[in-house]
Amino acid sequence: MMNDLIARFPEQLAEAMHIGENAVFHQHDKPINKVYVAGLGGSGIGANFVAEFVSKSCPIPYTIGKAYSIPNYVDENTLAVCSSYSGNTEETLSAFNEMLGRACKIVVISSGGKLIEEAINRGLDYVKVPDNWPSPRACLGYSIVQQLYMLNKLGFIKDDFKTHLKSTMDLLKFDVEDIKKAAKSVANRIFDKLPVIYTTDRMESVAVRLRQQINENAKMLCWHHVIPEMNHNELVGWTEAHPEMAVIYLRNHDDFKRNSKRIEINQEIISKHCPTIIDIYSKGNSLIEKSFYLVHLGDWITWYLSEHKNVDAIEVNVINYLKSKLSKI
Repeated sequence: MMNDLIARFPEQLAEAMHIGENAVFHQHDKPINKVYVAGLGGSGIGANFVAEFVSKSCPIPYTIGKAYSIPNYVDENTLAVCSSYSGNTEETLSAFNEMLGRACKIVVISSGGKLIEEAINRGLDYVKVPDNWPSPRACLGYSIVQQLYMLNKLGFIKDDFKTHLKSTMDLLKFDVEDIKKAAKSVANRIFDKLPVIYTTDRMESVAVRLRQQINENAKMLCWHHVIPEMNHNELVGWTEAHPEMAVIYLRNHDDFKRNSKRIEINQEIISKHCPTIIDIYSKGNSLIEKSFYLVHLGDWITWYLSEHKNVDAIEVNVINYLKSKLSKI
């Protein structure tokens, strides 16, 4: 069940570090001046986290694509990463085929499928993650950690992320009961609402992850936005009563002061139209720790929501239906 997979997240991070320590990445024959990651869904969101984690330390841009094609700037000076847990995601395979014609440095991160097969046949760098997880979105840790090790071993980031990952594991294990208690409390307040998630720009990936997990685990619609951008458009939409909604703010005690003040004013405005406003604060000392703490708490929220809804958190029948229809075209 999904709750068992969520509970194993700290152990997954430990296993991912072991895999990363043993992974081999060869230097490219051309200078690398950018990174481009192709990946969708649970396999693609990992790159969004990594882009935020390394934004202050990596000297080259880290960009993400979630489409069939790749940008024209992907060239011989690009580290091009294909992330697909199954190895058979059709959009990522399409992007992979385009990469082959660009002479870029290609790295595959997958549990198997066509991507690993192609990487082996073509002599490309690849990292094979465990293939015994029934839900790709439960494998977020594998995706993020392998990309961090890739950047580290190719000389773009230092080793400090390893310390942050180890601290994250300790934090999640120590705080597990409090995390589950807080998650159940939030789920009890929003199970019959339309959740709206807000956070600051440095943690949008956490908001996206929670939105996606609410969609897939709880089978609920949801949306998110980031501050300060949200203050330049969406805030104007809060002009009428919305008792059917629940607004969740993902916050950090060290958020940029102007953004914290913006949140306070936002809540003053929104509380006139929506009675359910929830603050969820992170724990931890680094952005990696804070983000993973909120991810883990959010995953538990969506598990308890699935219990309220009496739905199978793992099944994604509508996505499988879409894929089956596409396969016949």
